Amino acid sequence: MFILLIILNQFIFLSALSIKLRSNLRMSGDIKKVAVLGASGYTGAELIRLLSYHPQVSITVLTGDRSAGQEFKKIFPQYAYRNDLPILTNWETSKSLIEESDVAFCCLPHGTTQEIISILSKTPTLKIIDLSADFRLKDVESYEKWYGKPHAAVSLQSEAVYGLSELNRENIKHARILANPGCYPTAAQLPLIPLLKNNLIESTDIIIDAKSGTTGAGRAPKEAFLYCEVTDGIHAYGVATHRHSPEIEQGLSEVSSNKNIIVNFTPHLMPMSRGILETIYVKLTPGVSADDLKSKLIDTYKDEPFVHILDGSASPQTRHVRGTNLCYINVIPDRIPGRAIIISAIDNIVKGASGQAIQNMNIMLGIPETTGLIHAPVFP
Repeated sequence: MFILLIILNQFIFLSALSIKLRSNLRMSGDIKKVAVLGASGYTGAELIRLLSYHPQVSITVLTGDRSAGQEFKKIFPQYAYRNDLPILTNWETSKSLIEESDVAFCCLPHGTTQEIISILSKTPTLKIIDLSADFRLKDVESYEKWYGKPHAAVSLQSEAVYGLSELNRENIKHARILANPGCYPTAAQLPLIPLLKNNLIESTDIIIDAKSGTTGAGRAPKEAFLYCEVTDGIHAYGVATHRHSPEIEQGLSEVSSNKNIIVNFTPHLMPMSRGILETIYVKLTPGVSADDLKSKLIDTYKDEPFVHILDGSASPQTRHVRGTNLCYINVIPDRIPGRAIIISAIDNIVKGASGQAIQNMNIMLGIPETTGLIHAPVFP
């Protein structure tokens, strides 16, 4: 009971502090208006949770076509304490309010975002952050191959900036349309890009064995994600066909002398709600050791608030990054000479989606990057 009282008092203190900060910022005119399109899904709900801690934003629009007309707290009862959120609407009916916003987060299904962004992009002052895959692949033919339909906004694709925050910060600063990275690609690219860029690992024979929680599949009801289908087991899916493969390969190829990297990527569904763990097997270039890989990653991320290389042989765990924008990485020497094992852990709907989206918003708006994103992991 005593512990619960402490937690409650802490929550009240933080809420009061946030309200006070917002009040002070409103007086100075520094509050940014934010619209969340597709707020009734998991990434949308996670954006609301994280933006609740952000003192420099005000949520002015929430859209959700199937939930239009309802209060947000009726869709997600954990927000019963929030009486200040706008009613969910169709995006068309809120178009003018969205265009008056400073930032629009698009948490819509793949294939639907391009047409909407084509319309919203006509407002030059609006910054758009797309959490779908619609603008991640630079090659529109590759997009059509992997997503099964022609790209509907080809003229905007070249303008979209890929938002891997730590490794593309300078371009993100000037972005108007931002493609937020996928969850699996985030966990893979953060360790692999610095190593390939510095020629420490071979660009061939990269194996990514990935595990994810079920929130990665979205909130729409699907038989494959029912409790009895998922619990007490684990299974691979999208074997040799997962759509995140070309996104990973695109990012790795851009920094490597090999411009056509192909990775062996296999995702697995785990009986947990959130989290991604990737075990990555790499071949070292001649004369390089696993310690060299770790040293390079430590040097790359030594000043980064969200990416941390663990000490010794500690193994990154999803439970230790749950609910945060953190990425934990470690490098272990393989028993096979000339090889190393890299382990990377993130929360798939925070660093792998909504958290990184807010991190990118902060960069785009010139706000301190960690604003609204400093949270201790939820464990146990």
